[in-house]
Amino acid sequence: MAAQVKLPDIQGKSIYEGRFVDRAPECRAAGKLTSSGDTTEQCLRPKDTRPPSPDVIRKFRATVRPDAGQMRVFYGKAYDPHRQWAVEMTHGVNTQPSSSSKETVNPPPNTLFQQRIIDRKEGCYQSHIRAPLGKSHDQAHGLPKGLDKTQFTFGIPTQLDIGAGGLINPNKNYERVFKEAHEGHEIYVKSHADYYPLERVCRSYTSPNFHPQKCYGLPTPHCNDGKRTKETLTWIHETQGDKAAKIVSKRLDDFREKSQPQLGQVHDPIKDTLRVPPDHTFGILHKPDPYGAGDVIHNRKMDNILRGKESQRAIVAAMRQQLKKLNYHHFDNLLEAFRFYDQEGKGKITLDNLRTVCIKYRLPIDTEILERVLDYCDADRDGMINYLEFANFLNWKEKMPTGLEELGPPPMMIGVDSYTQKFMKDRPPAKLVDEKDLVPKTPQSGEVTPRTVEKQIDFSVGNHSTSNGMYSAVVGPGGISTQQFRTYGVPTIRSDLPAPRVKRVDDRKNYGDEAFAYGLMNPTIYSQHNVHERDLLTPRSLEEIRSIFTNIGVRMTREEMENAYRVASANHPCGFVSVEAFRNVLDEIQMQQIRAGAHPMALGEAL
Repeated sequence: MAAQVKLPDIQGKSIYEGRFVDRAPECRAAGKLTSSGDTTEQCLRPKDTRPPSPDVIRKFRATVRPDAGQMRVFYGKAYDPHRQWAVEMTHGVNTQPSSSSKETVNPPPNTLFQQRIIDRKEGCYQSHIRAPLGKSHDQAHGLPKGLDKTQFTFGIPTQLDIGAGGLINPNKNYERVFKEAHEGHEIYVKSHADYYPLERVCRSYTSPNFHPQKCYGLPTPHCNDGKRTKETLTWIHETQGDKAAKIVSKRLDDFREKSQPQLGQVHDPIKDTLRVPPDHTFGILHKPDPYGAGDVIHNRKMDNILRGKESQRAIVAAMRQQLKKLNYHHFDNLLEAFRFYDQEGKGKITLDNLRTVCIKYRLPIDTEILERVLDYCDADRDGMINYLEFANFLNWKEKMPTGLEELGPPPMMIGVDSYTQKFMKDRPPAKLVDEKDLVPKTPQSGEVTPRTVEKQIDFSVGNHSTSNGMYSAVVGPGGISTQQFRTYGVPTIRSDLPAPRVKRVDDRKNYGDEAFAYGLMNPTIYSQHNVHERDLLTPRSLEEIRSIFTNIGVRMTREEMENAYRVASANHPCGFVSVEAFRNVLDEIQMQQIRAGAHPMALGEAL
């Protein structure tokens, strides 16, 4: 049997001692045992193997590099006896501790005997007799006998004044206000020397040669441009300092140039340490994509991308616009313009035909640009422009008739011999446009026009939606209703609270009876006379309605007034009649009389 392996000890202790119990010490442990190393205390407080420093050197080490947890002490104070005394010295006088906050807030309860003694001592005070602790001061013994304390009131009733509006804006004209403001001003001048701004001070001189309107003394020379004042406020050394050259050290100038941005120069704080040429570029250059975000959104093909072709498309669009104007001003219909381009009668326009027309119209254009125009208009990619493509890209087909009803022989058959005409009749040219390519201009009209040729680059992005646009959506499916959403905050218009009869100045709530922005900017004629919307919509009796309309000049008999009131009452579910409802009924009655010719305003039409 092999010898038992002895576990390593650390400071005379086994690694398992105190925590684990080896219940089978005769069995050999499996695996490879390693020492656990140093303890945590040894790691935090390592043993100092350095030799002890002499006292002469230790004071310098305490100044430059003190030990962990020790205070830095200057070497000049290392052996100062006052430093040890200051640590043990206590300044001031010892104060006796007072009562704590707990004892002050919650004092110990007194016994019944102690409380009786305190009450007996305080009972001699007159204030305790008049108003004992916890009771109200009884002053009934000082009132007259037989006075009813519940009904009798003291003091003088205050009379209602004109209010805050009358105090701030009194109903006085300018002359009255000016007169009241200047009353007693002469007395205040004599008693308090209280003068108005810019008012001449009265010195009360009694000399017969003195007059307050005269000017005495010699005039002081002055300049209206303020030059003398500037010279007075500017010191001589400041003027000389401005004229002298300012000397700045080179070190300061170099520091400013390095740390502060200079006018017209690039701020380069690492100019001295940067060892690369000025035209050096940092980073990796990424090759830009041949297509842009618009090409990805519109799903354009690689041969129709617009990245880097904006200038080319602008030139092609300008050339197309010029050809459109020429065709519109010189021809009556699309067929006539197309035949002018197609002189050979092939039914299609070639690049040479376009160049010939541009030369005839004196339109200078390069062959490269003309090829781009042809490439843009050629939708079927056959290298030529047919009638349908010509109507869509080189003319305004909506503004000009097609001219297909006047379709005659092609231009090359005009002026040729009979044999050639017979030969061309036997082999007629192909149709300019198929019937399926003609669509009506409008659903109601019988005129036809060539259909619209759409290119892949002209497709618009549609059928897209955002989450924000789906809230409260009323068009299309998939809308999200916000009725069940939780609302936060306080409503601006408090319709849930009744409006008070008298609204205080500090009450900033809107109870639904305030005008909105349009009403404030465009007030009605009623509001200018202190009549508001609620006054017009308040339910009123027949007598009130009759009094209001009689005062404004409406002449009606009592029977007509009652009939109109009855009609207005029938229009309301509760039978209420307001001034606005009664006025609407009068307007309807007046309109009926005008239509029947019984109203004075309708006499002109009746005659």
